[in-house]
Amino acid sequence: MTSVKATGEMPPVREFGWPLKSTESSYFDIAKRDNGQFTVVLNHALLRGVSSQMLTWWFRHFTELRVRLEDVPGFEGKTVPAYQLWHPSDHLSAVLEGRTDRDGAPIAGETRIHIQEAMQYLKYGWRFPVDAKLSVFYIGDDGWAMGRRVPLLGPVMMLRIHFKDVIQDERHVGVHYHYEVVIGTSGTDPLSRFLNSRITADYGPEFFGAWHTHNVIEVGVFENFLPALYHQRDKGSTLRFARSMNKQTDNEQQTGFDRKLFYRRVLELSRVKNPYNAQRATEKTFL
Repeated sequence: MTSVKATGEMPPVREFGWPLKSTESSYFDIAKRDNGQFTVVLNHALLRGVSSQMLTWWFRHFTELRVRLEDVPGFEGKTVPAYQLWHPSDHLSAVLEGRTDRDGAPIAGETRIHIQEAMQYLKYGWRFPVDAKLSVFYIGDDGWAMGRRVPLLGPVMMLRIHFKDVIQDERHVGVHYHYEVVIGTSGTDPLSRFLNSRITADYGPEFFGAWHTHNVIEVGVFENFLPALYHQRDKGSTLRFARSMNKQTDNEQQTGFDRKLFYRRVLELSRVKNPYNAQRATEKTFL
């Protein structure tokens, strides 16, 4: 991964009128290891009004989608990448590279995604940037995984998103969304420790502290725009969005969805010799 230099310019903030979720609506922890490697676990609040089917469609197509904003201040009638709906201020671009399937969706092991963004841009500017080309390792109806592997060393970074529909009293109420990240090699030799120090210089615990706020907002706004876009999924790659389409507009206080799972996964990932094995990034979800 390479850092975006502080010379880029973000597009203006998109004022969608959404109540953004706070970090108090999640469970979050960073477990550091003696060799400089660390793991991140983030258990989100229930995503209300969203289904796994919608999320599967989004992860397969979001890089190619564009959206005409009808009444967003400063963007009236303008068409923007759908990636810029996924966060009102931190997202710049996301582009696929390599092979894709017939529908233009990524293929696990054969597609990379080039992401440009900054964590909490309004607060920090380019202090916590991302300009990364990450390989897609898993894409399914239960999540997404992307990261980086180095020949002979294996994985040095893996981000795995899990999601699952939640049924209560025979009624679909939303989606359980759980995120795990492993940063650095698992070795304990001097070379591994050196590489981990280099990796975490840009993408260390301080970066992921800012990422926590960024990701809670990013995931939370699925409630506001994803159902509206999903209902237009048969209308091509350019869709429309108006502020009146907001699915969720309340600011109900929430907490992470599964406290027991969160603490169990923090312990499992922090105690094993190789967190990548415990992460099971390319397997079906454990939710």
